Amino acid sequence: MTAVLLVDDDVELAEMLGDYLAQDGFMVTTVHDGASGVAEALSGKHAIAVLDVMMPKLSGIEALRRIRAASTMPVLMLTARGDDMDRIVGLELGADDYVPKPCLPRELAARLRAILRRSGQSGEPPNAPLLFGDLCVRPEQRRVEWAGAPVDLTSTEYALVEILARHGGRPVSKSELSEQALGRPLARFDRSIDVHLSSIRHKLGTLADGRSCIQTVFRQGYQLIRE
Repeated sequence: MTAVLLVDDDVELAEMLGDYLAQDGFMVTTVHDGASGVAEALSGKHAIAVLDVMMPKLSGIEALRRIRAASTMPVLMLTARGDDMDRIVGLELGADDYVPKPCLPRELAARLRAILRRSGQSGEPPNAPLLFGDLCVRPEQRRVEWAGAPVDLTSTEYALVEILARHGGRPVSKSELSEQALGRPLARFDRSIDVHLSSIRHKLGTLADGRSCIQTVFRQGYQLIRE
């Protein structure tokens, strides 16, 4: 059973979501404040964490910041419906995805499974390394290297880089990136892909002329480029 950490100060909602996830095959630990959530997340006992953004004392955003300072464990954020700023900040800090509240337990379970698949916990067979200029993607280890040095990516960032590398320099649409990396169709005005790729650009090295190896292609999406 996959261990899920659920952090939400709404006790009734957390119990309802926890019961559903348990029936769906997850092993759920529930805590109701951000500080306890950080401690549990860093305990190493959980495969993935679900953080509510709106919590007293220590918000989900600050909890995510502290988790990311010490761990790359997958994190899904629960955000208020229509609150784009919380979503963008969460993604910029390294959240793997978000689900707007109120959410259906079934949707939450589906999102968790999608994140776990792309974080390498689905039992898929290993693959040969993907080389593209100074970029090396090692699917068997879910690791990315730039000029031989490891790059610290979240599971979603890794998935995006692997998709781009598998297309060998050809443009990949935002819709395709969303479907394959996030496990959901691209919604109108959804900036998740842009935010993740902006973070990746900062983490990867640059080409000799100072450009990023990930380029935007007008009306086509994104692609990797060499020198």
